[in-house]
Amino acid sequence: MIKRVLIVGLGSIGKRHLRIVRELLPDADIRVLRHQKCESIPQFANGCFSRIDEAIEFSSKVAVIASPAPFHLAVAQQLASVGTHLLVEKPISNSVDGVSQLLESCNEQGIVLMTGYNLRFLSSLQKFRELLNTNEIGKVISVRCEIGQYLPSWRQDMDYRQGVSAKRELGGGALLELSHEIDYLNWIFGEIDTVSAKLSRQSSLEIDVEDSAHLILGFAPDKNGYQLIGSLNIDFVRHDTTRLCTVIGEKGSLRWNGLTGVVDKFEVGAKQWCELFKHQHQRDDSYIEEWKHFLDCVNENKKPLISGEDGLQVLRIIDATRKASESGQQVQVENTYANNTVSK
Repeated sequence: MIKRVLIVGLGSIGKRHLRIVRELLPDADIRVLRHQKCESIPQFANGCFSRIDEAIEFSSKVAVIASPAPFHLAVAQQLASVGTHLLVEKPISNSVDGVSQLLESCNEQGIVLMTGYNLRFLSSLQKFRELLNTNEIGKVISVRCEIGQYLPSWRQDMDYRQGVSAKRELGGGALLELSHEIDYLNWIFGEIDTVSAKLSRQSSLEIDVEDSAHLILGFAPDKNGYQLIGSLNIDFVRHDTTRLCTVIGEKGSLRWNGLTGVVDKFEVGAKQWCELFKHQHQRDDSYIEEWKHFLDCVNENKKPLISGEDGLQVLRIIDATRKASESGQQVQVENTYANNTVSK
């Protein structure tokens, strides 16, 4: 039974986690740790801390780290040292530095560490992966993925220039903020092995980070030496909000629409796409399933679907992407799983 929960950070995502945890654990003592002085107790919470030592003394069994990415590790490491199980919002940090040490601490303490790439809990994405794994379109030849939304339209109740996404010091930029695609591509098609990329600020948005990222990904070759190639386009600039992944195979094409929850197929010789699956998810759905899974892992001492190693691997792909953009060369991605007993 989980009786105490800590929510670290009370931005938009922190508030979402707080509301969902209260729904799932109505009798739990839920406290919030935030950097601002607590003038009042937030809705759905039982209390509020403004110092980490107060939060540690609270002795919560689980915590979600939902502060800006550059501040994840410092708090997570301190909570791990006292045995708190951790759900760390994506990305797990803003750089690879220090992440391995957190993973080691969690392994030594027997702590569940889960990275919050919640898209993996969408039934439509799970169906998309299942169909690919059962050779619905035969051998996969090419992957084309895109995600984009105009940054000022993300949260209409705030000035986009003041948000995390717009500021380098807070871990902003299209690549980190929209790294879900990197995670699920790595999950569905195997380890991303090489990256060629171009990062840039193409628009007149008042931000100090990239608003566009164009990646060419080489996945780890199979046992016969075949290497799948994919493209990934990420941006903060398009007004026609898009989240699509199209896979071209020898027996047709398969497409996932992350906005509508539709998986459809274009068969050889067809004249139009044919819908195979549809589930129009609500905004909270994947977060609720994420929390249910995390709590099950804690209660049953199971490995989470998205591990800390998965979070680190995304950061290594991002690190390689930045190096590729700066150098103009293809860059090899360091493999988190190669020398680790924890597999994907």
